Amino acid sequence: MSEIPDDLGSGHSSPKRALLLELKNRGETDLESAAGSLNISKVAALRHLVQLESQGLVERSYRSVGVGRPRVRFRLSRSSARLFPEAYSKMSVCALQFIERSMGREAVVRMLQERSHEVAAESRPKLRGASLPARVGELAQLRSEGGYMAEVGSRRAVSTELLEHNCPILAIAEQFPEACDIERRMFERLLDARVETTHRVVGGDPVCRFVARPKREAV
Repeated sequence: MSEIPDDLGSGHSSPKRALLLELKNRGETDLESAAGSLNISKVAALRHLVQLESQGLVERSYRSVGVGRPRVRFRLSRSSARLFPEAYSKMSVCALQFIERSMGREAVVRMLQERSHEVAAESRPKLRGASLPARVGELAQLRSEGGYMAEVGSRRAVSTELLEHNCPILAIAEQFPEACDIERRMFERLLDARVETTHRVVGGDPVCRFVARPKREAV
């Protein structure tokens, strides 16, 4: 599991911070799983979750499982994004909006592309893995260092998943969705592979999911 970001330390106890990180990593959880992951009672876990819910950071839903009462599930609310690392401040969004008004949308895209080239140049020497899964693992570590809370997902014969549980550029992606495809194409260059995006935090998914395949296996 990822380290608990420093941003979660202020105003939250260790159990609450751990619950927030658990939800960020897993997308959602039930009461029994939440209690088990923290090694506390279900009563204590519920108390923490209810308090986080009252702060607008957690929301619940209900899922029917066989006969009986629907099982309650907990997940992070949209407003919880402010707790996690952000690579860009609101000032960055304002700057991009100013560029768009002054020079047009294409100028914003060119600026985002320029930044992706800079990031790729910094990252490329650190990706030394001979195999695609190894390179994905190295990329996940680099992305985690940048606040993306990344990890390698499932590995299949011809594909490897990269999962990012946090989107530090969420505010930018909401205003300029081109940033997402620029990021995907940067991954393709770094991994020397074909990369498909199947899930996006900006689209309401709990995780950004990328599937990398060797170029020779892509269809």
